[in-house]
Order: sequence, then C-alpha cells, then structure tokens
Amino acid sequence: MTLLHRILNLPARALYLALFLVAAGLLGFGLYLQHVVGLEPCPMCIMQRYAFATAALIALIAGLHAPGRGGERVYAALIGAAALIGGSIAARQSWMQINPPLIPECGPGLEFMLESFPLAQALPMIFRGAGDCTVIEWTFLGLSIANWSLVSFTATVLFAGWMLLRRG
Repeated sequence: MTLLHRILNLPARALYLALFLVAAGLLGFGLYLQHVVGLEPCPMCIMQRYAFATAALIALIAGLHAPGRGGERVYAALIGAAALIGGSIAARQSWMQINPPLIPECGPGLEFMLESFPLAQALPMIFRGAGDCTVIEWTFLGLSIANWSLVSFTATVLFAGWMLLRRG
C-alpha cells in the first residue's frame, strides 16, 4: 500500500483535523507577514482571512465531532462554500493585480467602511478593493499573496469535493 493510498484512506476525522492544521498554519503565516514583516492587509485580504478562518473552524469542529457519513458531507459542503467565497475574492484580487484599474481607488480601510456604512453599502466597496489591493508587496515562486490564496482556496474546494464524493 502506497503512502498516498494510506493518506486517502484515513478516517474523515483525521483529514478534517489535517485541513484545520494546514489552514491554521496559513493563517499564522499571514499574521507573521502582517506583524513581523510589516505587510498591511487590504480589505480583500481581510475578507480572505475570514473565509479561510471559517473553513478552518468548520474543519476543526468536523474533526472533533467525528460525525457519521451524512454529517461529514454537511461539513464538507460548508467548508466548500467558505472556500468558494474566499476563492472568488482571491480570484478578483489576482485579476486586479494583473489588470490594475486605470484610476487607483485608494479608498478607506475595512474598519472605517464597516463602521461608517450599512453592510449593504460597505460590501460592494470592500469587493471593489482599495488601491492597495492591486499592489504586490511580496511574492514566492513568482506568485503574489493573492495568487497563493487562490491556490489554497482551490485546494480546499477540491478537498471538500473529494470529501463529499468519497466512500467510507
């Protein structure tokens, strides 16, 4: 039996806890970049963090709960939904970095928008992004943080889909 075969046949509980650990590690790295390296997150980055933290929290609950097959599917669907939301934000930011707007929109920060406007008005402003959402301040292997976030969300969606379809 190969290592990959063994990993794929682990109990759902172990797989959900593994997802939680990976997600917590990625969130921790984001906090390291913010507080140690000094990269300030833009509103779109913050929304991606919330989506990833939601997926991580659901994975932790799923791992601790160890539900039956029906419950595993519900948790997988919730994780997939959170990852799709985060992935769409990461895709939008990646697109904005590749095709920056002609007129930079250096809008207010997320906290100001949420405190000053009703949620229905603040959300479109957040998703439009401030001017700093297009700036690439850090790369690894040629990909920006938004690109890596999109890769991570895509992997999480694939994980959730696999958990929905797997047997036993």
